[in-house]
Amino acid sequence: MSVLKQRSTIQDLYRVPGKAELVNGEIVHFMPTGFLPMYAAGEIYSSLRIYARQTRNGYAVTDNPGFRVHLPNRESFSPDAAYHTGPVTGMRFLEGAPQFAAEVRSEGDYGPDAEEKMEAKRADYFAAGTQVVWDVDLQGVEAIVRKYAAGSGAQSPAAVFGRGEEADAEPAVPGWRMPVDDLFPPADGAS
Repeated sequence: MSVLKQRSTIQDLYRVPGKAELVNGEIVHFMPTGFLPMYAAGEIYSSLRIYARQTRNGYAVTDNPGFRVHLPNRESFSPDAAYHTGPVTGMRFLEGAPQFAAEVRSEGDYGPDAEEKMEAKRADYFAAGTQVVWDVDLQGVEAIVRKYAAGSGAQSPAAVFGRGEEADAEPAVPGWRMPVDDLFPPADGAS
């Protein structure tokens, strides 16, 4: 006897505690992250927030937002940090994809399976209208931020940024730059 599994909906996702996305009709949960990924995502958000306040064009979005999209295989995103210029939706998920999304790797985001999932997610971001996605790899030796742009696709980065450089999210966040070194806590513990 086979049991048909019912597809989950956005309404189901609203009732899920913690960080999750709706992919292929299933709710995909995310594990809590460690200190370094949390710190890096917070720094990206903080830098975007300053930019948003200065330009008065868009919103910096912190970890665990809900962005509702309408793709055949995906109905939501929950990036680690993002920039959104669309309408605000009160207590509901934001409608549409962010212009810029940052995905900061956690411990389990390494290996062939993880790479395949991240590439598929980037493709979904671009299909939904996101212009730039950062893949932030805090264990990277030379490449810390890989910038993927809608025009260059989900497989090959449009640019790669390392320590001592400033990463950008052009054209999604015009004029915004962030030092890659800011993704890491100061050695003396003061922030």
